Amino acid sequence: MKNFIYVLLSLTFLFMACEGDQGPPGLNGLSADEYAALSFEVSPVDFQYNPDNGLQEALIALPYNLLDSDVVLVYRLEDVVTVNGQATDAWAPLPQNFFLEDANIIQYVFNHTYADVELLIDGNFELSTLDSAYTQNQVFRIVILPADLLNLNIDVSQLDAVIEAYNITDFEAL
Repeated sequence: MKNFIYVLLSLTFLFMACEGDQGPPGLNGLSADEYAALSFEVSPVDFQYNPDNGLQEALIALPYNLLDSDVVLVYRLEDVVTVNGQATDAWAPLPQNFFLEDANIIQYVFNHTYADVELLIDGNFELSTLDSAYTQNQVFRIVILPADLLNLNIDVSQLDAVIEAYNITDFEAL
């Protein structure tokens, strides 16, 4: 029995010293810092009416090309409110609806390509008459998340949760 224990211990140490095959390569040489969430603020954004499609439009060029797997989130500055005696930005995720007078409705929406984000205002009435309070001097924050690192345990509709989960420290101005 004593010899069996010695053989077992010897085999255990032998196998612990062995090396296996090398694992798969990393993310094409990118470090974790280079492959993180990116964010920026765009201000002022002025929408222009497009008579061809009846929408208000604004096009934002991205500072770099997106990967197919990247996720784009867009937030609109809704208001500046006072929290604990301090002015604080209140951000709303897109899409965002507004119910106006006379049963009119508008909605801020967006789409994107690998190179830009198109911001749109859609509605159920002639948008060329939309009040400039909705179309001029708007402020947006755009957050780009690498899907490979996407944290599925966060509420992306809450900008503060995204900022905390991805350790975003500032929004570069474009």
